Amino acid sequence: MQGAGFTVSYANVLSRAHLIWSVVAHCKGAHGMSPSSFVTPVMKLYKMRSVILSPGMTESANALTGQTVRTVDPKVGFYVHQREFAVTVPADDSVSILGSDDATTCHLAVLRHTGNGVTCVAHFDELNIMMAVSSMVNAVKGFSAGCTDGCLELHLIGGFCDDRRMSKKISLQILEAFGKQQEDVHLKTFCVTELNDVVKNGIHWPIIYGIGVDVKTGEIFNASFPDRGPDEVLRSVRTSEGRLMEKIYDSESRQVQIEPFCWYPYRHVEELLAQSDEVLLQCLSTSPLVEPPHFISHIKKMLMFLRDHPCPSVFFPEGKPRVYKRNSEGLWDRVYS
Repeated sequence: MQGAGFTVSYANVLSRAHLIWSVVAHCKGAHGMSPSSFVTPVMKLYKMRSVILSPGMTESANALTGQTVRTVDPKVGFYVHQREFAVTVPADDSVSILGSDDATTCHLAVLRHTGNGVTCVAHFDELNIMMAVSSMVNAVKGFSAGCTDGCLELHLIGGFCDDRRMSKKISLQILEAFGKQQEDVHLKTFCVTELNDVVKNGIHWPIIYGIGVDVKTGEIFNASFPDRGPDEVLRSVRTSEGRLMEKIYDSESRQVQIEPFCWYPYRHVEELLAQSDEVLLQCLSTSPLVEPPHFISHIKKMLMFLRDHPCPSVFFPEGKPRVYKRNSEGLWDRVYS
């Protein structure tokens, strides 16, 4: 059976008792509920019209976590920062790989239309998930009007068994948001939280920090991105200012577009820069024990940027966005209008 809403392959996920109980407990406060009552309350919570039980969920997660990390060539890849999403088509001659990394409690979502190959990648944190999911779905729909074949497939990767249980909260909110969409969405990969967790020396770590998607074939793989431009630090500052999820790449024009935004002078930047790496980790990370090695250096780049550039208008003259287009050598050139 299928109907409007969220079509899920849950069979193997249901066999994971700890994950089941954490979901049920989170949803209902663990008021005497048993894992056997999982399906009905979650269906009600996400307003699912139908659930298809089929094998492969754990297998798809294991297939991803068992991969070695592949480094994405900066000349063909495009990096999606936190609270960004990008959508493109197989015919895109500017971007061959979409993806993101550095996800600890954050989640990475891939939404792909199987009929025309339109692919969208988003990097979620805990803020404004419902609005972000709607934007993602609408972006893919915008490229799929008139396409009668195929369906929307969702791949969700990220999070781990963190002490604050933030990963589980984000997983639930993303599922709920997709469940409230009018379109059928088929969950194909569910590599989150417990399914993306490994214990090292008594500490829980995420197995996968990043993923890439081949926009021509739809292949999803464990990835790392050495290049995160254009305007890596500026885009990271945008996230730190609490901005909502925004589309960062226009596949029709083959351009990256960073919309104007404001930030305010940080009075205590020098004090922050004087702190030890351990203090910065504890204060500025949701998962200080498992951040990648470059986390602190990236934070310091952002702080120095805010110290050295107190006026946003310098970056957005006349209130215009910053636009980039990839040149024949694979580098992003600034486009001036």
